[in-house]
Amino acid sequence: MNPEDPRPRTHRILAAGAATLALALVAACSSTDDQEQLDEGAVTPEEGTAEPQASSEPASEPFSVAFGGDVMFEGLLRSRLNDPATALGPVSEQLSAADLAMVNLETAVTEGGTPIPGKDFVFRAPPSALEALDAAGVDVATIANNHGMDYSESGLIDTLDNGEESPVTLVGAGRDADEAYAPHVAEVNGQSIAMFGATDVLDDHLISAWTADDGKPGLASTKSESKDRMLQAVSEAAAEHDNVVVFLHWGLEGSHCPLPHAPQLADDLIEAGASAVVGGHAHVLSPGGFQGDAYVHYGLSNFVFYNFSGPTAETGVLTLTFDQGSVLESDWAPAQIQGGVPIPYEGDAADRAQQNWVDMRQECGLPLSDSPA
Repeated sequence: MNPEDPRPRTHRILAAGAATLALALVAACSSTDDQEQLDEGAVTPEEGTAEPQASSEPASEPFSVAFGGDVMFEGLLRSRLNDPATALGPVSEQLSAADLAMVNLETAVTEGGTPIPGKDFVFRAPPSALEALDAAGVDVATIANNHGMDYSESGLIDTLDNGEESPVTLVGAGRDADEAYAPHVAEVNGQSIAMFGATDVLDDHLISAWTADDGKPGLASTKSESKDRMLQAVSEAAAEHDNVVVFLHWGLEGSHCPLPHAPQLADDLIEAGASAVVGGHAHVLSPGGFQGDAYVHYGLSNFVFYNFSGPTAETGVLTLTFDQGSVLESDWAPAQIQGGVPIPYEGDAADRAQQNWVDMRQECGLPLSDSPA
């Protein structure tokens, strides 16, 4: 009892007794109601109460994707396919260390087809090229580029058929537009990622012939009205999946800086839902960095290629860490092409190459940063 209660002790006892009686009556009524519910077949609390179940959904965690630039197997690289398991050399360790890896496959994968007449450079590789990529840890390759149909429509169909037989998924091309503009979707660490390929570079006289359409084989493109279709595909993927990547073939050959329209194209893709926009084509390195919590790389340069001196031999592996639609971290590991394949820089040489690449942002006047906003 409360010793500060001002009522006489007798009143306090009577009040307490009344309270006790009231509780007893409530308990009695409750027992009667419970019995009536049981008599009517009501579910008992024990029967209707389930133990909390542990969620069967895996915990969501960040994951990494490694990106490499232009890959082909002409010239001195053809002999490397004699042993696909070692064809890409030591850079395979960096690609395999990531949860996923993606490159630009700048060649038709066919032993047939008809070379496009009048084209200065046409690239073709046997199916063992895909074995080489798989052995190096590559999971996805875009074939949306200005060499994807070097061996005509029949060569493209061969490429797609060979891709279906390979663990390496090919994106950015298809037997019709629906297939060409469809992403590869992967599940990693409890998250989904949609990975697109598209080209922003095509010879004017080949745009119509090489662009996929309803019932027509070809490539995914961001040129002219095709841009709207690409943006729609990205938007739909972003609504369904946690992360979206677009690997673009863009830029001007030999130029470190992007074409004037490229930053707006990157902005449009990010606004549509892309977490990262990366790409190549210029055969030299271009700047990369964060725009907000998205990432843009304007040119990954050659990767597995017959250039082995000067700016066209400067390359590297870009690794991005994704989490629920944002890029948390980026890592640029510079390398130099030797014997047709990237050899990672080490020590002071790596530091110099890294700084040279970072300095390109200012040289090109691009508002890119090392960290997300």
